Amino acid sequence: MIFKKDNFIFGFIMGLIAPFAGFAVFKYSKLGPLNYFEALQYILEEPGHKLLTVAISLSLMANAILFTIYINSGIDKTAKGIFVATLIYAITALSIKTFG
Repeated sequence: MIFKKDNFIFGFIMGLIAPFAGFAVFKYSKLGPLNYFEALQYILEEPGHKLLTVAISLSLMANAILFTIYINSGIDKTAKGIFVATLIYAITALSIKTFG
């Protein structure tokens, strides 16, 4: 089964893709009538970036769930890949929030 694969690159790719599922959940729950481009534009231009923080938290929660599943299963290389992708997203998000 593909989810039993213990590979860093596989975990990294999953870690890059999973936050999009988290963002989709956020978008449909908070910004339903907007399309993805409009929702992202609204989030980035909102004063104070309050929605940006919520969107990032929910997006990275998807990675936290995947990371927990793989760590508890003992599939450590894949979990490391997910963790590295999460760090990249988190640093990018902090940079946008701080300097944007």
